[in-house]
Amino acid sequence: MLYTAFIFGLISSFHCIGMCGPIAMMLPVDRTNQTKKATQIITYHLGRLTAYTTIGFVFGLLGKGFFMAGLQQNLSIFIGVAMILIVLTPDEIFAKYNFSKPVFKLISKIKTALGSQFRNKSYKSLFTIGLLNGFLPCGMVYVALFGAIAMQSESLGVLYMILFGLGTVPMMSSVVYINSFLTVPIRNRIQKAIPYVAVCIGCLFILRGLGLGIPYISPSNMSLFIQSDPNCH
Repeated sequence: MLYTAFIFGLISSFHCIGMCGPIAMMLPVDRTNQTKKATQIITYHLGRLTAYTTIGFVFGLLGKGFFMAGLQQNLSIFIGVAMILIVLTPDEIFAKYNFSKPVFKLISKIKTALGSQFRNKSYKSLFTIGLLNGFLPCGMVYVALFGAIAMQSESLGVLYMILFGLGTVPMMSSVVYINSFLTVPIRNRIQKAIPYVAVCIGCLFILRGLGLGIPYISPSNMSLFIQSDPNCH
């Protein structure tokens, strides 16, 4: 299931262009030295990947708890259903509820710190911009975190979020170079594919939990989730 993280990251990056694209376009990179510019962009992405690694560890740890409790199979089904419901729920419904209100002050501080970093062209600032950017609220990251929880260890949770982040790198890098090509109509057409991809990934998680005997997709041997023999003598 790890491959779904990269695929979802690749597709959802078109959504990220609308949300985080302006940040990438405003990066204080060297516009005259292409080699330095590339290393600066890589530094920015390393910051984002560090943020994803951190939250992947936390949610992977939660997934490990479900695994140890023998609930991973049911959790996989629940997460698959939740992914589908989230992407199919109209934005207007989410707009009625301010889910970010409890952490509004924290988000405000992150945005303030993020803005102050744009005045400095150092690699440290670029890394910090990426790090803070990775912690900003994002619906696509939330969906990816469901996948991290479905992993049975913190290391797999980390790997899932790293692969998701790597999937966003090509498009988030391209906006720095070819932002004129990514017009609004093109973005809108590509973004229409995001719900379909998310639904397909959600269905894969449901199949994974059902244990239908499909190799690599829905294995019948649920020892992938639950230890069949206790490690005690």
